[in-house]
Amino acid sequence: MKDTFSGDKPAPGAPIRPMGVQQEARRGRGAVSNPAGRYEASETVSVDDGWHPQETEPLRTQVTIDATRTIIARNQSPDIPFDRSINPYRGCEHGCIYCFARPTHAYLGLSPGLDFESRLFAKPNAAELLEKELRKPRYKPQVIAMGTNTDPYQPLEKRMRITRSVLEVMDRFSHPVSIVTKSDLILQDTDVLARLAERSLTKVIISVTTLDRKIARKMEPRAPTPGKRLEAIRRLNAAGVPTGVMVAPVVPAINDHEIETILKEARDRGAVDAAYVVLRLPLEIKDLIREWLEEQFPDRARHVISVLRNMRGGQDYDAQWFKRMRGDGAYAELLSKRFHLAKRKLGYGAEPFELDTTRFERPPADDKQLRLL
Repeated sequence: MKDTFSGDKPAPGAPIRPMGVQQEARRGRGAVSNPAGRYEASETVSVDDGWHPQETEPLRTQVTIDATRTIIARNQSPDIPFDRSINPYRGCEHGCIYCFARPTHAYLGLSPGLDFESRLFAKPNAAELLEKELRKPRYKPQVIAMGTNTDPYQPLEKRMRITRSVLEVMDRFSHPVSIVTKSDLILQDTDVLARLAERSLTKVIISVTTLDRKIARKMEPRAPTPGKRLEAIRRLNAAGVPTGVMVAPVVPAINDHEIETILKEARDRGAVDAAYVVLRLPLEIKDLIREWLEEQFPDRARHVISVLRNMRGGQDYDAQWFKRMRGDGAYAELLSKRFHLAKRKLGYGAEPFELDTTRFERPPADDKQLRLL
């Protein structure tokens, strides 16, 4: 690995900061640094030698049009309740430090750190590609999940409305779709969601990580506040759109004490279902989380990592099916018991809300209608 240094040779003990990203430059972002992805041949490290001031220009969000040719992603994971998904965007401006999708930016030659939340890719032709897929004679309908990799209602959606265009296709084809988001921006699509819900074709899960605005600001710097997310749960359910809550991720010594409170607040607003996920540390996430903890929660950093490793057999991560999202051991068992006890006491549904795949129907294509005239 080749290191590139700014300025002259540093004095012994000079502070080294990955990619030279100062607090002023990354204000409002989640990651502390911008390390190279795992496929890169070299990594740049900046050294503060006291002579050359480092860049403090605010990090700007850049958007690139993704030249994808297909829109439905497939998976065969047995611990995930869907086999296909759509992601209108790559990268996510919410900047959640814990996002398990961060490592996917390495496939693009970018960093899972600050690049993930500032160098975004949009798929404006998503609706067109989806309609093409749904019209194939061999296509068999199953629930399509949105929000599985990055948030379909991140700030960029307010301007580009790609998620909206995808939902409109789902509506015309009577195709079932599930959505996970941590943004109240979803409320702008209440009309189409309500139409889908009338035919049992949609359900929504709102992610609520914490009710503490200060902690939320640290964990999810550009996501809507917890209060706005709870209000989204209330308004969607009031509009007839079945909406639940996801406590994710649960982080030891940071937000694990809030499980019962979050479930209650969501239930008070009509939440019909609930789920949780324990913090995962795959690939580059393990290092990004460590440096973030040292900056934001230095008094708890070692304890958080110690508990997480104890849940993964002494490792940072265990990718085994059915264990990767819950962990193992005494702490994991305690979390599970607390969650299910609270869920039962609060009256959440015992069975998940099932969507209807039998209503799928291909509407007449405009070009075919013209040929009949």
